[in-house]
Amino acid sequence: MSTTTNESARQRIESLLDDNSFVEIGGLVTARNTDFNLSGKETPADGVITGYGVIDGNLVYVYSQDSSVMNGSVGEMHAKKIAGIYDMAMKMGAPVIGLIDCAGIRLQEATDALNAFGEIYYKQTMASGVIPQICAVFGKCGGGLSVLTELADFTFMDSEKGKLFVNSPNAIDGNYTEKCDTASADFQSKESGNADVVGSEDDIIAQIRELVSILPANNEDNTAYDECTDDLNRINENIEAYAGDTAYALREISDNNMFFEVKSEYAKEMVTGFIKLNGMTVGAVANRKEVMSEDGEVAEKLDTFLTVKGCEKAAEFVKFCDAFSIPVLTLTNATAFKASMCQEKKIAKAAAKLTYAFADATVPKVNVVVEKAYGTAYTVMNSKALGADIVYAWDGAEIGMMDATLAAKIMYPDNNAEVQKKADEYRELQLNATSAARRGYVDTMINPQDTRKYVIGAFEMLFTKRIDLPAKKHGTV
Repeated sequence: MSTTTNESARQRIESLLDDNSFVEIGGLVTARNTDFNLSGKETPADGVITGYGVIDGNLVYVYSQDSSVMNGSVGEMHAKKIAGIYDMAMKMGAPVIGLIDCAGIRLQEATDALNAFGEIYYKQTMASGVIPQICAVFGKCGGGLSVLTELADFTFMDSEKGKLFVNSPNAIDGNYTEKCDTASADFQSKESGNADVVGSEDDIIAQIRELVSILPANNEDNTAYDECTDDLNRINENIEAYAGDTAYALREISDNNMFFEVKSEYAKEMVTGFIKLNGMTVGAVANRKEVMSEDGEVAEKLDTFLTVKGCEKAAEFVKFCDAFSIPVLTLTNATAFKASMCQEKKIAKAAAKLTYAFADATVPKVNVVVEKAYGTAYTVMNSKALGADIVYAWDGAEIGMMDATLAAKIMYPDNNAEVQKKADEYRELQLNATSAARRGYVDTMINPQDTRKYVIGAFEMLFTKRIDLPAKKHGTV
């Protein structure tokens, strides 16, 4: 083991993995390029520590970049070491975790470095949907290296030191760092959605460990279950109070109130994350109309609209869950697509991506309509028409084309005196969830406080679900 590498790179690995479990691979590798006097420079481990270890007993492969070696730049051997770790992880069916702190591609090695860097992209592409890929940005992650984080499944960022960018803020016309730091964790989590989780270095290490314990090791792993210590029939007495902030509702129904939210700062009107139901990991997607503070007060009001960002966020998450055979639960409360000039540019495409993700997913799919589900927004949110296996609706929920009063005004534009009467009639015949249940679009009307036991029962019944899709190479959406 090299003794001249930066201790912070090694310490991150040791903090991440179980005590004394790390085994280094390629510790004696150095740069082989001799151009620009590179042969006279020390490059311990060529700037990246690679190896394997365990997290809560689960095998993982890890690489940690060393910023003290040529600023952490990626050279030929540096990249080949990472590619080698991917080869081993694919053979063993174990996650890869990258701890990133890098100045970019090493200029002295030019095309050698570029070719080796491309090999990492290729390995990541082959690994996508086969093993989980996690990246954590602790320092710089710029240029071509930023593509690496987006090929991964989850990206964590240090809230202070992390910098993620293709072009630095000062290289963007009309911008500079002080005006808008597009490389910051704040921007990447709230505006671009590229960062799934943001926090201090210690927080990130702890949350990666938690995520690894939640996820299956690979796409064929069917042993990722914990013993449930919570009451399977636990009543959710306060869940109706969380109909607005469904992140809290998901915690309420999950085993021991466990909820690992991803992209929490991005497209807040759409919640995505993982819960546990009877010890089984379940991916959750939910519409949200308000954000509650820790003391239970409403901190932010949102619309019950589907947005471009929200649809894309949910679609990406559903595709991940389907790839790794993780069942999907949705809590639906959507009334329309957001209307604005900016949204109109991409909302149809984004809605198509969400529609495709739900329809194409072969995992068990359960939907709970918690308040309102109107129009096409209802249809694309994991409806029965898109292949939801079980659809529940809370007592009092509404499912239909649009608000009853608006529907009455459209149907009877010249009869204002009858609008309210016709609205009540429309609400009774076409809008309440019971009407949808009579038509077979809702399987069961449930009391909100019984949500946990119903969804657990549904997923247990669906555990052996098998479905064959039409033979094709892949879809195009």
